Parts: sequence; structure tokens; C-alpha cells
Amino acid sequence: MSMLTPPGMGGQYRITGDKYPRMRRPRGRRRFVLGLVASVAALGLIGWGTLQLIDVFTGGGSKATAAGPKADCATRATPSPTATTASRALPEPGRITVNVLNATPRSGLAKKTADELKKRGFRIGDVGNASKTYDKKVPGAGMVLGAKSAADAALPVLGTQLAGAPLKTDTRTSATEVDLIIGTAFTALSSKKDADQALVALTRPAPTPSSSPKGC
Repeated sequence: MSMLTPPGMGGQYRITGDKYPRMRRPRGRRRFVLGLVASVAALGLIGWGTLQLIDVFTGGGSKATAAGPKADCATRATPSPTATTASRALPEPGRITVNVLNATPRSGLAKKTADELKKRGFRIGDVGNASKTYDKKVPGAGMVLGAKSAADAALPVLGTQLAGAPLKTDTRTSATEVDLIIGTAFTALSSKKDADQALVALTRPAPTPSSSPKGC
């Protein structure tokens, strides 16, 4: 018996010479681990397949399809940056005659305002006090008054010179002769810079919205 052989062991476990018996790990544990991994993978595949079937039978796929046209409709309904209407045909200030009328107890406002409007290119008509209909009865900064035919032309053009002034119409027939009635809260016309910007915005063409396709 070799000195390396434990006491009481002999036979096939007897160690002789310089060779040692190889001890193999039990194969049962390896098979258990492999079986467990395979079971988990199979359960995962079964669960995924079940979810796919549920989506098919409950209309999950149709929801995704329905979302497509909505997004497409939103895209088509967006106005094209290049699609614009024609610029508004508004009269130039030089073609508008303005009567400047003072409805306040303060003197000199009509003359001063008329001079400023003339510098800005408007033609000046009557300059003086407002009629009894409006004298001391215009509480704001002022009012722009003209014919119905001037509602979308001369009135808004003159209105750019006094921000916040209401535009009103009367029975006159001339579309190019309008009144600027100075109210009790008047201090000055809008600055020329602000008035010019308002006039540009007034004449700027607006985007034309494209029609939405059917089903949107």
C-alpha cells in the first residue's frame, strides 16, 4: 500500500505509484440546471405568443393602424409655408382724406394731430371741433369713423395710427374720406414706428389652410 492511500481504502481506490484517480462531478446537478433554463425559456415564448394572440383578437392591431391616418391627417391639414392668400388691397395713406375733429375741452389737439398725420402721408380735410353728437362723448383715446364701404379699407389703415381706437361706420358714401375724432383720453398718436409695423401686419397675406382629407 502506498503512503498516499488513506487507511481502510483499497481495491479500486488504492493509490499506487504516482497516478491519482479522477473524481467526476455528479451529472444530476448539470441536467437539473439545463432543464430549469429550458423551462424558463419555454414559458417566456408561450407568454409572448399569448400576448400576440390577445392583440389580434382584441383589435390591438387595428388601433395601431387607426393611429396612422390621424397622424397623416394632421400633417396634411398643416398649411404649407408657401400657400398664401393674395395681399389685401388697401389704399395708401396718400389716397385717404382725414378730417381731424377734437371732442375734448383741450384746445390745439386737432391741429397738432393733423400736422403729424400729414407728415405720415395722409391727406388732411377738415380740422376743428367734433359735432354735438360726439363732443365730450368719446371716453377713449379716439374713434375712427367712415362709410361702410371703408370698413375694410380706409378705416383700418387710419386705425393703425391710433392703437385701440374703435372703427365705426356711418351713412356717408365716400370710401376714402374718414374722420379721426380725438377722445378725452388722447395723449398722442401711436409712434410712427409702431404705426408702420401695424400697417405692414395689416397688409401681410395670411396663410391659406389646406382642406383636410376625408376621414379626418
